[in-house]
Order: sequence, then C-alpha cells, then structure tokens
Amino acid sequence: MNNKDKDLTLKSENMLKHMRLRRSVRAFEKAAPPIEVIENCISIAASAPSGANDQPWTFVIVKDNDVKTAVRREAEKIEKEFYEKRISKEWKERLVPLNVDPKKTFLEEAPYLICIFVQRYHFDEKGKIVKHYYPFESVGIATGFLISALHNLGISTLTYTPSPMGFLSKILKRPKNETPFMILVTGYPKSSYKPPKIKKKKREDYIIIV
Repeated sequence: MNNKDKDLTLKSENMLKHMRLRRSVRAFEKAAPPIEVIENCISIAASAPSGANDQPWTFVIVKDNDVKTAVRREAEKIEKEFYEKRISKEWKERLVPLNVDPKKTFLEEAPYLICIFVQRYHFDEKGKIVKHYYPFESVGIATGFLISALHNLGISTLTYTPSPMGFLSKILKRPKNETPFMILVTGYPKSSYKPPKIKKKKREDYIIIV
C-alpha cells in the first residue's frame, strides 16, 4: 500500500469512528443552533444526486412554537391509534428496547423540525405537469446527506415518520404535488439524555465483495 492509499485509509477509519458516534436523540436542549447552519446543511442535502436532476425535494424548517404544538397534537392522535389498535405484538416487543410511547414531547422541545417533502411532479413555464423520476429515492439520498452534515457539526437528529402523515401538508399548507416524507427533529441533545443501548450489524453481515 502506497502512502496515498495509507492516508486515504486512515481518513476513512477516522470518518467511520466519527459516524459511529451518531445516535438518534429524543430529548433536546432549548438552545438552538444558528438558523444559518441549518440552512447550509439543507443546501448540502440539496447537492445530492436525483433522478433526471429533478431535485424533487422541499425542506420546511419549523421553529415557530405554535406550529410545533400543532404538529405534536396531530402526530400524537395518530400515535395513540397506532399503539392502541394497529401495532402488532411482535412490533411492540421490538420497540421495547427503544423506550418509545405515544407521547412525542421532542416535537415541541427541539428547536427545529425539518419537515421534508417529496415533489412528485412540477409545472413547467406553460403550466404543464412534468413528472419526476425516482423522487422518493432521491429525497431519501438527500436526507442521508442532511443527517450526516448535521452530525458532523455536532447537531443531533431524530428521524420521525408518523403514518399517515397527511396532517403535515395541511398544517404547513403544502401544494398537492408534495408528499410528506419525514420530520427530522433537530437540535442539541440534552446532556442528561441517555440513548437506548443498541447493536449494529457486523461488517461481514452487510458487505459482499464479488
């Protein structure tokens, strides 16, 4: 291995160590990262590849307390129904180690809710519908960019996807061509918060070299 390859390998190992420190957080400090930092990270996300370069994403940054309260209220209605009527016994057992329940205090507690929408199509200058190709896959890639960018700056996140999520479109007054994809709860973690203990798969369980 030459010096260039050794240097590159070392950089990748350091990056791996740093990214393995990333954990989903469910308790946040009131102090907010600068909004400019959040905007820059979203612009990093918007640099992601997308089908036909359609860039089929919209990121709505929610920092208004009243809007966050409205989001929490509607989300908890869905969560209550989920935990009481829709969840299977097996699923409920899988959630036990994560210490989750229908109450979603983090939706009001976190300084930012980055609400991510998929644009299924757009209108050209003549008002004609232009279909987007692989919009959900594209937005998924962009969301990964966003989570990584925030983590690298010491900002924590929680991926939150209540189902169904149509209430988000109504609260945020999004157009019909947009579908809610995810709420990325964003901020600094509470110093007292201890994430649940989880294990990641071993490398040999997910890498195959042919």
